[in-house]
This record gives sequence, C-alpha cells and structure tokens, in this order.
Amino acid sequence: MRPCRLAVLACAGLLAHAAVAIAQQPSFPTDDPVIRRIWEEGMERSQVYPLSQVLADSIGPRLVGSPGYDAAADWLIRTYGSWGIPARREAYGNWRGWERGTTHIDLLQPRVRTLEGTMLAWSPGTGRPVTAPVVLLPEFRSAADFQAWLPQAKGKYVLVTFPEPTCRPDEQWLDFTAGGARQMLAQRDSARQRWHGRIAATGLDERGLLHRLDSAGVAGILTSAWIGGYGTMRVLWANTERAPALALSCEDYGLLARLAANGQGPLVRVDARAKFLGERPAYNVIAELRGTELPDETVILSAHLDSWDAGSGATDNGTGTVIMAEAMRILKAVYPNPRRTIIAGHWGSEEQGLNGSRAFVADHPGLLDGIQAVFNQDNGTGRIARISAQGFIGAGEHLARWFSRIPDQLTAGIDLTFPGNPGGGGSDYASFVCAGIPAFGLGSASWDYFAYTWHTNRDTFDKVSIDDVRANAVLTAMLVYLAAEDPERVPRDRRIVASRRTGEPGSWPACSAPARSSTSRFF
Repeated sequence: MRPCRLAVLACAGLLAHAAVAIAQQPSFPTDDPVIRRIWEEGMERSQVYPLSQVLADSIGPRLVGSPGYDAAADWLIRTYGSWGIPARREAYGNWRGWERGTTHIDLLQPRVRTLEGTMLAWSPGTGRPVTAPVVLLPEFRSAADFQAWLPQAKGKYVLVTFPEPTCRPDEQWLDFTAGGARQMLAQRDSARQRWHGRIAATGLDERGLLHRLDSAGVAGILTSAWIGGYGTMRVLWANTERAPALALSCEDYGLLARLAANGQGPLVRVDARAKFLGERPAYNVIAELRGTELPDETVILSAHLDSWDAGSGATDNGTGTVIMAEAMRILKAVYPNPRRTIIAGHWGSEEQGLNGSRAFVADHPGLLDGIQAVFNQDNGTGRIARISAQGFIGAGEHLARWFSRIPDQLTAGIDLTFPGNPGGGGSDYASFVCAGIPAFGLGSASWDYFAYTWHTNRDTFDKVSIDDVRANAVLTAMLVYLAAEDPERVPRDRRIVASRRTGEPGSWPACSAPARSSTSRFF
C-alpha cells in the first residue's frame, strides 16, 4: 500500500474506495441469489475498515490475562449484539494476569540516547527509574567460573543474547556486495556458534541462565530477537520473577554490546512499569447463528482473539478476527436462517499453545460428530492464497464443488492441495484436525509476515491491507454458506500419513491437552 499523505479521514475514505475496486463486474458461476447477496453486502457495505481500526488502534494488543483481552472480548460481544447475533464468553480456565505500563530506556553514558525497546510480556517492572551499568555476558571456561562471576553481575543490566554484527537485511548484503556478503554471513555464523558456546559454558540452558541471573540480583536482563527485517524485533515472554526483562531493537542492543565489549562504560536508566493482576479467567468468545434444519450440525469460523503485545496484534490475529466477525455479519444480513448452525470461535491463548481451541474441542464432545467443517485464518493480511484438505481424502470433492460456485475474482490464484497432510500445530485448525474433524487453514499471501509482523513490535494497523481482508471475509462467508447448505456431510476418511523426513509410515497428529492455567511451562 502506498504512503497516504492526506488527512486521516481522507485516508480512510481512499482505503474504502480502493477496496471496492474488486467488486466491479463479478463473474458469478451460478445464479445462486445468496452468493450474489454475500458479494453485495461484503463489498458495498463492508465493515472491515472500522472493525480493524477499532481493534488494532483503540483496543490494541490482547495478551491473554490482560485488560486488553477483556476489552476486546467485551467489544466483540457488543458488536455481535448490535448485529443481532448472540455472543458469549466461554471460560476454560485461568491465566496469570498482567498489565503492561510504559517502558523508557535511556543510554546516559558515554553519550545520551533514548533506546528503542520494551518489556517482555509478564516481566516485572522496575517500580521506579533504575540507573545501572551494562555488562556483556562474559566468556567462561566452566560453570564454576560462571558461579564465581555472578556476584559481579548484581545491580547491573546484563546483555544475554547474541549481538548481531549488522542489522541490514541479508538481501541487501547479497544484492550489493556478493563476495562481502558471503564472508560476513560466514563470520556471523561462526560468532553465533561461539555465543551459544558461551551460554553452554555456564552449565545452564538459556532459560536456566535467566533464572540464575534473576536470583543473583541483576538490575535487569537485556535481550534482542531480530528476525531479519528493518526495525523489527520479536517480543515474547519473560522468564524472570524479580528482574525486569527487556527486549531492545537490533540496532540499540548492538550499540550497548559494542560499548560494553570495548570497555566504554555504558550506563542505562530504565523506567518500566507493570502490574501483576493475579489469576484471571481464561475464555473464548463464541458467537452463534442457530441452524433451522440441522441445528446439531455446525460450521465453524475460527480465529484467535489473543495476541502478543509489543505491537497492536493487527495481523496476528486482528485480521483473522475481523474476517470471521465480518463474515458472520454478512451471513446474518443475507442468510439469517442457515440450514446448519454456524459458530464463530474467537479463541484465547492461542499464542501459548492453542489453548482456547483445544479446550473447546475437549469441552464439547457432543458437538464434535456434528461439525461439518472448520475454516481458520491466522497468518496475516494477504489475500487467501492456499487451502489444504488436511489429509481428509473426501474433503477435496466438497472444496472443489464449493469453489466452483464462487466468483473467480475471489478464487483465482488460490492453491488447493488435495488431499494434503494433517497439520499438527501452528494455528487453531490443528485442534480440530487431530480429532478427525475437517478443518481448513485459509492461508494468506505472505506480505513479509514472518520478517515484519509475526510476534513483532511492528504488527500495527498500518500493515493491514483493507482490500485483501475485505475479499477474504467475503470468500469466507461464501464458503461457510455453501458448507452449511451442502446436502452431504464432508467425509472424514483420512489418508495414510508418511513421515516427510523418511517417507516411512507415520501417524495422524495426536490431540494435546490444553493448558488451563499459567504453569512453569511458560514462566
């Protein structure tokens, strides 16, 4: 999307206007009036822009157990209610509550610079501004050397992850200095291996190292998880109980590491605020359109509502959330009395192991036999580009028949894989596939998802392609309608699974139990 230099409201209008372009002269393969009405409702009266903007900008990140997740759930239930769609919270456990406050990190010596960084999720705060020296984790000959050094770390900020030698994307090195790039990459790989050896010499793994530094009384732990794109850093969770754990940008982490390594005395002030809120309910948000002929059979729209919280959770998974909500709105408007029941599942705690959807499957054994199909979306803002039958032998016939009734403007270029292989994880479709339920991931085109927005500080509203999300919502609504009306059930016959590594016979993925509370597995 090109930069918009007009006023904010004018930009919104341009985005809405551009997104309608796809609606010009659709080619309908059949005379199905519901398909035509879905197109008209979704393309001409779309709510994708306001839904996305409120969710990403006004509500923002939705870490499980946080007030942000509660606010998103309340908003979603109210929004469904305004459309005449019943929606509810459905609890499945508890989670450690935490509220992020502000984070300010300033280099004071040998020069002044405000650093780019933030707390990791569930990190303790500083409670007040804390100024302390910065040290780089030294090289040790043995675990005994590490133990002997620990008292020197007390009261200091410790750099514990590998400092990247360059924060330029690899593609630039390869494009502009082919020979130099090969040398740089080789030197970086060697330096990274030496860093791993530095940690191994402590006698601890990375998590154990953080716990030991925490108990030794360090002022804080400084990390960086660069993923190859300009300005991006992955920000997940802390493994400390007392010391604040902070993620710094690749550039600023490297700055501190070089200053420390060269004896130039970096001094940093951190003011990081956070609140622990005790155990809080963990829950999904469920919306439902009750079926008229086959109410005990269901079609499920699936997307996780929770997110990590360094950005706004816009493409992971605000876009999936909006696609499913908008598809439900469209269906309520043009197909209010579905043949089968239609459920929208907005899952909690996907980011900690698909917990919300796994709990839904575990808690509704009577529902499982009647599920016709599940449509899940969870990988960014791009147009839907691939769908696999997930190893269900007979599902391809149904998918092909449904696609044959959808306008080419929505289906052109989508890679359909039959029979495909069952997905064992990665997103909430896996919670259903393992139970033998046809669940399909609506895979989006990349838009550099993994390099720039997946679990990063840059997952913000400006990265959303409104046009693509609008088209995805319309496509999803059509697929759900066709699945709900299909006179036949999607068969559940499974392919013989082979190991992708060896080619030897494998096994269908087994279902994992959901984590229903915060455990040492995460903290």
